[in-house]
Amino acid sequence: MKVSIVGSGYVGIVTGIGFAELNNEVIFIDIDKDKVEKINSAKPPLYEKGLEELMKKNRDKYVATSDYKRAIEYTDVTFICVGTPSKKDGSIDLKFIKSAAVEIGKALKDKGDFHVVVVKSTVVPGTTEDVIKPTIEEKSKKKSFEDFGLAVNPEFLREGNAIEDFFNPDRIVIGAKEEKSKKSLNELYSSFECPKFFTDIKTAEMIKYASNAFLATKISFANEIGNICKKLGIDAYDVFKGVGLDHRINPSFFRAGIGFGGSCFPKDVKALMAKAEEVGENPRLLKAVIEINEKQPLKLIELLKKHVSKLEGEKIGVLGLAFKPDTDDIRESRAIPIVETLIKEGAEIIAYDPKAMNNFAKIFPQLKYANSADEVIANSDAVLIVTEWEEFEKLNYKGKIVIDGRRVERAREAKIYEGVCW
Repeated sequence: MKVSIVGSGYVGIVTGIGFAELNNEVIFIDIDKDKVEKINSAKPPLYEKGLEELMKKNRDKYVATSDYKRAIEYTDVTFICVGTPSKKDGSIDLKFIKSAAVEIGKALKDKGDFHVVVVKSTVVPGTTEDVIKPTIEEKSKKKSFEDFGLAVNPEFLREGNAIEDFFNPDRIVIGAKEEKSKKSLNELYSSFECPKFFTDIKTAEMIKYASNAFLATKISFANEIGNICKKLGIDAYDVFKGVGLDHRINPSFFRAGIGFGGSCFPKDVKALMAKAEEVGENPRLLKAVIEINEKQPLKLIELLKKHVSKLEGEKIGVLGLAFKPDTDDIRESRAIPIVETLIKEGAEIIAYDPKAMNNFAKIFPQLKYANSADEVIANSDAVLIVTEWEEFEKLNYKGKIVIDGRRVERAREAKIYEGVCW
């Protein structure tokens, strides 16, 4: 099949290259000329494990352009994969979605064949039918579900594991109204053996938010229990090993620590809260999830002050800046509030991350960035572990004060060791 992808961030680039690997022809559409140039040179526009290898392998099956008309005329299906960032009030900003819908509509105006537009961007229920649909109709002068198809196919990719998740999903959710769109997407995903759940458009939009809100809730619940465990001298991880053995409770995401970050959970929970309030509901549980998560990284500072009472002038090492390992993404990273607090307290910071230092330096250019994790340990009075990169399990922490936010087992060798919830 011939597929076009609007937006080449994490979702767009992984989805497009994944479809290329499955022998589809793919055209990436992006207004960022630098991204277009990188993709056409088989260079990933971002770091994602395994992505560069797949791009080189499938170089003859994809191309990138800024020309919507050319891409849409040539392809059968267009996936909208642009970002939906948060506004200050937590609601999603639809400027990129609206812009994509306008350009898709213009491109569809002179196309005679039936074309399916699929929303893969995360949007609150009602967005596809209330915003995207009328915009495309206005610009194309065509009728949705008759002249062109419109569907929702939410993504469930984990950064750092996105390639694996694309090829081995738990489920594929498709929200569609008419049979042509269902048939096209069923054909596109025909090689996948996981359950395929067909539903209406608004329900498909909600499934994405409900999934992420539940996973975020599990993390905040684990941290709430973990904070209590810490005060009682109990290892929260042992607690959740026992809890997870209950067949009614999946053990995944019970990793107590310093909370969740990234481009999905914080944004999506806040967007769902804003939508709930818009329709007159008070999302008390979701508010608590966010409140716990925002306070959790500062537990690392509280524990540090037990051993280094005055941080001014102290050399504090920070290991890990990405919001999770195997990515260079620092969006909503727990390192951000931790570093902000250390700066406010007057500490001298030396930081290291295998992939995210360049991105982090755009926000904190004043920090000293090390060339290796060993350099951080050698030049610090105390070390904070913020991201659980695999290489941090191989370091020598002996003789140091280590405050661990991610349960790096090797760090227990430190002279003084504190885990956030254990």
